[in-house]
Amino acid sequence: MGLLGDMTAVVSSFSTEYGKTPAKLKFVYMLAVGSFPFNSFLAGFLSCIGSAVLTVCLRMQVNKENKEYKDLPLERAFADYILANLVLHLVVMNFIG
Repeated sequence: MGLLGDMTAVVSSFSTEYGKTPAKLKFVYMLAVGSFPFNSFLAGFLSCIGSAVLTVCLRMQVNKENKEYKDLPLERAFADYILANLVLHLVVMNFIG
């Protein structure tokens, strides 16, 4: 059997076994985990990307060579970074459920 045959066997076995799962167990799982399990992946991905973007913004603000933010105090830049991260992670936790 090749790779395609193995994949077909796995999908067929999964389908057969999933059909044997009681409806009450499926319902409890849906209540516990959620009806869209992809949310946790999206929340983790958005958390990583959002944190990276906010960190780049912080580095731009505290860089002495960047003339655009020369009048911005370092404390203000760091406070903005902390507040934005707090809001980002509250949104991420809300998105997870």
